[in-house]
Amino acid sequence: MGKIPIALQLYSIRELCEKDLPGTLKAVAKMGYDGVEFAGYYGRTANELRKMLDDLGLKCAGTHLSITTLFGDEFKKTVEFNKTIGNPNLIVPGLPREFTSSRNAWYLTALLFNELSEKAKREEMRVGYHNHHTEFQPLDGEMPWDTFFGNVRKDVIMQFDVGNARHGGGDAAVFLKKYPGRAVTVHVKEYSATDDTALIGEGDVNWAEIFSLCEEQGVTEWYIVEQESYAHPPLECVDLCLKNLREMGK
Repeated sequence: MGKIPIALQLYSIRELCEKDLPGTLKAVAKMGYDGVEFAGYYGRTANELRKMLDDLGLKCAGTHLSITTLFGDEFKKTVEFNKTIGNPNLIVPGLPREFTSSRNAWYLTALLFNELSEKAKREEMRVGYHNHHTEFQPLDGEMPWDTFFGNVRKDVIMQFDVGNARHGGGDAAVFLKKYPGRAVTVHVKEYSATDDTALIGEGDVNWAEIFSLCEEQGVTEWYIVEQESYAHPPLECVDLCLKNLREMGK
């Protein structure tokens, strides 16, 4: 297979996007990113966003959105918006407490995602879930990540955030092996026990092992850079992250 393209989660540079979305996207494209993942649309219409992306040769790797945008009448609006911007991946990046307060709540949430996945499939789209750190801390005798991904359909995207998982004690390699073929998009975020501003390649993560697993399984469609702590200005940080990935052969 060819190289997996690299996108940027725009939450990494959210303040710049708020001030000047066209100029910021232009800078991201100039760095050499292949695409972006949205976490909010900065007051722009779907058609406006699509034109910006097309003009810059960027693809949409996904969107982070609230679970409520997948319910009822909101589902149709969400699908239409994301089809317009060229995005098939509807990723929920966190859940209100009622969905996560117990092992049984996580189980019921998995059943809910099965229903949402079936609806999305009929629209040629996919739903997914993105971890933070709490999913790797036992709850009622089981890790929430296992309660959830042990009970969802195989077409629910496991968007694994490497740095978040390590923060909670979860090793990405373990879960990539445990749930093969599920990590359609992977958040490439560094973790360092001694430097919370470490960029990709400067911390404790064994990236060679993670990339090898993603590429051997042959299902990962995007690596998505996310940087949430900054030793340099945010735009410089995400530029350096991409340069470090290029030096790793990505």
